[in-house]
Amino acid sequence: SIKQLDRYGQLILTNSTAADTGEYSCWLQLCNGNKCRKDETKTGSTYIFFTDKEELFVPTPSYFEIVYLSPDKPAVIPCRVTTPSAKVTLHREFPAEEIETDGTDIIYDVKKGFVYQHPTSDHKGIVYCKAESQGAPQISIKYHLLYVEVPKGPPSTTIAASSNRAEVSDSVHVICTVLGEPDVDVSFRWQYPGQESERPVIIQNFWRLINRGTGHTTRISKSVLIVEDFDARDAGNYICIAQNLQGETTVATKVELN
Repeated sequence: SIKQLDRYGQLILTNSTAADTGEYSCWLQLCNGNKCRKDETKTGSTYIFFTDKEELFVPTPSYFEIVYLSPDKPAVIPCRVTTPSAKVTLHREFPAEEIETDGTDIIYDVKKGFVYQHPTSDHKGIVYCKAESQGAPQISIKYHLLYVEVPKGPPSTTIAASSNRAEVSDSVHVICTVLGEPDVDVSFRWQYPGQESERPVIIQNFWRLINRGTGHTTRISKSVLIVEDFDARDAGNYICIAQNLQGETTVATKVELN
């Protein structure tokens, strides 16, 4: 429960478990009428360990997680513990071996987990953590490390039609494709000849991860616009706008009536 008092707020946890281990933050709200915003100059945080000898690792909702390794930023294997004094080691599943934590390239932060400061493709694979604290060792969930190397910025986008010349009653597919980072979402918008007249079309969006064969993993996102029973009103330019957090890219192709 949360209590708001005149000079402070109070968070009360009851029936706490190991899963409550983590950082707790609070901040001042500046309000003007019904609109409030966070005061960045007046914030506070603390990290609390809820010790449980039966649960040395902070529980997670899954038994397997993917961690993306990018060459331009640190990567974290988030095997946090509930007991700060626990001895924690990192292990590779195949070949079976302990991974040395040198304190420089790979460090252990009890509040984060193992941190790869400068990830490379050599680090990819499946790993897990082991913790010991006055009892039998415990094993964490497994983490699949995937190496990613794609350019930052707006989506790298291409467009292609199943045919740029169509007959009456043909079914035409126009495919918009984006290659990007595995954890970056892409949204699509379309402009097409029959749009103003509310010409019915089918639009299907999907994505999957692909291995490029050199240890690099890429996300391929596609949007497919399908025109059935093609006729004169469908001839013209098909425009796809792909957008991510860094911006948007517009591509176009033309489909003509034979």
